[in-house]
Amino acid sequence: MTAAIQINQVEKSYKALKALGGVSLTIEQGEFFGLLGPNGAGKTTLISTIAGLIRPDAGNIAIHGHDVVTDFRNARKNLGVVPQELVFDPFFTVRETLRLQSGYFGLKNNDKWIDEVMENLDLTGKADVNMRALSGGMKRRVLVAQALVHKPPVIVLDEPTAGVDVELRQGLWKFISRLNREGHTVVLTTHYLEEAQAMCNRVAMLRGGKVVALDTMKSLIRRISGSQLIVHIASGAVPDDLKHLVSDASADGNKVSLRVNEYSEVEQILARLRESGVVIDEMQLQQADLEDIFLQIMDGGSV
Repeated sequence: MTAAIQINQVEKSYKALKALGGVSLTIEQGEFFGLLGPNGAGKTTLISTIAGLIRPDAGNIAIHGHDVVTDFRNARKNLGVVPQELVFDPFFTVRETLRLQSGYFGLKNNDKWIDEVMENLDLTGKADVNMRALSGGMKRRVLVAQALVHKPPVIVLDEPTAGVDVELRQGLWKFISRLNREGHTVVLTTHYLEEAQAMCNRVAMLRGGKVVALDTMKSLIRRISGSQLIVHIASGAVPDDLKHLVSDASADGNKVSLRVNEYSEVEQILARLRESGVVIDEMQLQQADLEDIFLQIMDGGSV
C-alpha cells in the first residue's frame, strides 16, 4: 500500500538557520499521527513543505505517491491543511468561503457535504454571516471546514485548537475521529500534549529540525524512564540494593517512590522487598505520560 505521506531526507535552511536537517518519515494510510516538538523545532516548516508552500533544499515528499513539487496538483488534491494562522477573506460569508474553496478543486454542487461539515463544526447558524463578523474561535472552525471541503484522504492539523473553547475541541475531535475511522489519515501538531496522547496512535518528536523520537504512543509510554512504583510500608525498610531506584521518600520512610523502567521490573522489586522483610500496606504504579516523555527527550534524553 502506498504511504499516505512519504518524507525522504528533507532539508531546509534559511541562511544560517537549519530548519530541517534531513527529516525522514513514513506515515501510513489511516494513521492518526502526532508531530510534536517545542517552538522552533521545525514542525511548521515541515508542514509547509508537505503542503507545497515551501520547496525543500534537498529530499522529497509524496502524498499518496504524488510528489509535492513535480506532481503538485494531485498531491494537493489528496491533502487538506488547517494552518496555525487565522487567514480569511473578509468579503465572503462562511458558505461563500466554503463554496469558493470547493471551486479550487473543481467541485460543483458540493453543498450537501458543505452542510454536513458546517453542522459537525457548529457553523450552520453562521453560514450567512460575513467572515469579518466571526469570533476568533469561529474563524478557526471555518479554517477546519475549508481543509475538509474536498474530502481529502490526508488531513494535517497545525495547532487546530489553539485559543478555542472546550465545546469546539470536543466537536472537532469527534468529527476528526469519525473521519479517521472512515479511513482518512490525520497528522496533528499541538502543544496540548494530553490531546496528542488521547488521539494519536504514533508520534514523531522533532528537536532542532531532526526526528529524535518515533514510535507508537503505547511503546513510548511503556519504555519511558520515569514511571514510579509508590509503596506504603507498614514495617521494614528498603534494602540497600534497591536504594538507587528511590526517587522520593517521606520523612519517616513509610512512603517510598521507586523508579520503574519496564513493567517487568515491578514484580522483581516487590519480590526483593518481601525477601528483605518489608510489609507493604498499599501500593500503586504511577505511569509516565506524554508530557514526561516530551520533557525527557527535549532535555536531551532518549527512550
